[in-house]
Formats: sequence, structure tokens, C-alpha cells
Amino acid sequence: MSNAYDIVVVGGGHNGLTCAAYLAKAGRRVLVVEASDRLGGAAANREFAPGVTGPGCAHILHQLHPAVRKQLKLKKHDLKLAARQLPTVSLGEDGRHLVLTGQRIDGLDETGDAQAWPKLHRRLKRMARALHPSLSQMPPRLGGSDWRDRLAFAKLGLRLRFLGKTDMREFLRIVNMNVFDLLNDELTDERLKGALAFDAVLGSNFGPRSPGSVLTWLYRLAGDIGNNDGLTIPQGGMGAVTEALANAAQSFGVEIRTGAPVRRILVEEDHARGVELESGETITAGMVVSNADPKRTFQSLVGPAHLDTGFMRRLRGFRTNGLAAKLNLVLEGVPEFTGLDMAKLGGRLILAPDMGYLERAFDHSKYGEYSAAPALEITIPSLHDGSLASAGRNVMSVVVQYAPYELKGGWDANREAFADHVIKTIAALAPGLPRQVVAREMLAPPDLEREFGMTGGHWHHGDLAVDQMLMLRPVPGFAQYASPVPGLYLCGAGTHPGGGVTGTAGMNAARRILAVEAKP
Repeated sequence: MSNAYDIVVVGGGHNGLTCAAYLAKAGRRVLVVEASDRLGGAAANREFAPGVTGPGCAHILHQLHPAVRKQLKLKKHDLKLAARQLPTVSLGEDGRHLVLTGQRIDGLDETGDAQAWPKLHRRLKRMARALHPSLSQMPPRLGGSDWRDRLAFAKLGLRLRFLGKTDMREFLRIVNMNVFDLLNDELTDERLKGALAFDAVLGSNFGPRSPGSVLTWLYRLAGDIGNNDGLTIPQGGMGAVTEALANAAQSFGVEIRTGAPVRRILVEEDHARGVELESGETITAGMVVSNADPKRTFQSLVGPAHLDTGFMRRLRGFRTNGLAAKLNLVLEGVPEFTGLDMAKLGGRLILAPDMGYLERAFDHSKYGEYSAAPALEITIPSLHDGSLASAGRNVMSVVVQYAPYELKGGWDANREAFADHVIKTIAALAPGLPRQVVAREMLAPPDLEREFGMTGGHWHHGDLAVDQMLMLRPVPGFAQYASPVPGLYLCGAGTHPGGGVTGTAGMNAARRILAVEAKP
């Protein structure tokens, strides 16, 4: 029997480390146990070839909450940026590309979009600011009689009301719309509409015509509020973010153990009392916080014997099948894209030349097929950070939509063919690319599930949709980080406000735990 801790955190992803740091900062004795030999989960670095490392999954930092940066003193713990204010380049299939940096657009034809997009962007940003405070607050309980729940609803309503009559009416009109209709109403350039629609559906089971895709776009814009650096590449890769979080946590006294997979969460007398590791070791604690996704936490680590059937039924309805794959490439030399100079090549490259392309890519996934013409988000972080690759080589990181978790014929038989297909798709814009590839790794959703313990291989631990957001995430009645098992809390992306490298869910969960403990 190990020495007891106040709190054991299951999972050393960025939210688990954030939660642990806040709890230890408040004086709790905290242990983090991580199954992998490295911290960070989907935000960790991976070695793709000797002397070449890069982002395993997440490859751009832009939504890390300002409070997490400041309160955990991440700059002091060596979080530095190799590049900031990256442009987004909407790749045109004819080599005519569009470059977006905030409200500025380069490469537009003589159309009204040069004036229409800044106007639309400012309007959406005003709406996003009304949503932004909700991201770092505990979501109110539906139907609750607690004055705090009522106050939270009232504050959200007031923020929307303070938009003014015109913007509030517009918010109510568009919030459940699909992004396809909204953008067609406002803009004309297909490359611009394709890139913006891509942001609305990235990482989701949505296409541009899916109702509610405007809300997911607003949610993404809300997460960007307060970030003055824009799209960034951390020095040392995304793994540097979790390394800084781990250093911060340890500075407050957190103990971290890697290579320590949890077999089960111990429940005694209907209360979480610690964890049992796969090694058989038992670690006791007064409380357990799980950074694992909700399905893995309750179905595997707790087990249905300790949960009522109503909760388990609602949990089964939580949609967790991912649609995004990750292709990592090691290249000899610098890839040459038709029409792209080095400044643009170092940006965020989007292949979604129009919304019809994006919708057709989504259509295949409905039938268990990967996209014939996939939508892509491409970065080459080694152009900004030479420490990631040995001399003369580069890392290309590609997020691929759409790749269904359940593929006809199975991923074992089709993984390499899909990798070939994606490389061929990129080669239409960068003809020399196939000859430059010296190593590659394709991570389909089942691989993400196996590698990172994410049920269904979903990057966000579950879809972000109107019925799985705010007070409905992960399931109604349990959206405030607590669980049906007293002493067991959640802090991962399956809770409010969802996925992305933000640290917000971990911060919110820690605040909730400390508030509950403070009650007499």
C-alpha cells in the first residue's frame, strides 16, 4: 500500500497537468499517474526518424487560456514561441492562393469580400466575446434551483442582451444555422469560404451544411479571445507546452509518475478512494480526478457496478467516434508548393478550396469511407524551429478530414493506402513531395484510440455539438466536473468547454473541486 495522497489525477495530458498544478498550488498533495512513458497525450512530441521529432497530434497553439499562462507562470517555466501570428493560406488548386491574417486578406480578386469579410469578422467576434466568459466558468445545471446556476444563466443572457438589438437578433438567427448558408449569404470568394468553413467543422462530425456548424465556429472564435499571439508554433514543439505545465505542477509540489497505467479506480462505500495500477500497486487518496475521456473513465476504470443504469444509458449516447486522422511526414529538403514563397509555406496551409469540396469530403464518411478528396490542415513546424529536425530535413504535420473510426474493410488493410492517397492529394500542389518523403506515420482514429486512450479516437473526447456543449457536456446532470461517484471528478476534454490545447477544462475542474472542499 503506497502512501496516501489528497488527490490522484489519472492522465498526464495538458488538462490533467493543469488541474494538478492548480490543486497543488492550493496546498493539496497531488499525484499524477500517466500510462505512457511521456507526458502530454495528444499534445506530446513524437520521434518520427532518428534526430527528427514533431507534433504527434496537435500542431498549432492558439487557445491556451491566458489565465493558465499567467497563474501557472508558464513563461518562467520556459514556454517560448518559435513563431507567432501565422497566416492561414487557403490553397487554390490552380496555384492561386488566399492568405488570411486576422481581418486582412491577400490574393482576393476585385470583389466585395475585401470589405465584407472584415465586417462579418467583427460581428462574429462581438458574439464570440459574449460567449467567451462562459468557457472559463462552471456551466450552470439545467433545472437547478441553486442561485449560482440561475445567476450564470442570467449573466449569459445579459451578455447577449448587451450585444444590442441588432446583434442579438442576428445571433439568434444564425446560431443554429449551417455555415454553408451563412457564408454564401455574406461572401463570394470560394477559397475564402472554404477556409472559413474548414474552421467551423475541424475535428467534428460535421460538414458545412450541417445545422449547428455556425455555433461550433463561434465557439472556436470565443476560444481565441484574449490571445494576442494568434496562431503560434511553440519552441521545441507542442511537447514544450506540456513540459512547461509539468514543470509548473512540480514547482507546486505535484508528484508525477509515467509508465503507470491505471487498471481501475477504487470505489469503497460508494466513494472514490484511489487507484489500482496495472502493476497491482494500490494508491490511496481522498479524491480521484480523471483526465481520461468520460466513456473510458466510467465504462472501463469505474465499471457499471458502481453506476446507475440511467447514467450509463446517457453516457452511451455521448458521441465519441472521431473523423480526423493525422499524417506525419519526414521530408528531405523543403517542399515546393506552386505559388507559395517561404513566408507563406511556414503558415497554416488549408486544402478546402470551396465549401462543396468540403461537403463532398464529409459525404464519404457517412458510408464508412475515407474521403476521395480529403480536406487538409498542413504545417511545417521545422521551418520555424530547427531543433525539431536534423540538418536538411523537415517535418510536415497534416490533419486529415475525413477519416471515419469505423472504415469499410478496416484500417489495418487500408492505412497505408490512405497515407498514399493523402500524399498524392498534397502532391497535386507540391509535385516533388513524394520523392522527398523519407519516413511517414499515419494515425487513423483507431490508432489515436490505442496510442492516447481516446475512446473512438476523437481528438476532443466527444463531438462538440449543440447537444454536447456547455451544461450538456458530457451528459445532462453531470456537466459540472463532478460524477455520480462521490470523490471522483473529470477534468479532460470530454467536459466543458471541450477540446483543443487550452487548459481551460483542467483549470475549471480544479476551481470546482476547491470550491466544493471549501464548503462546510
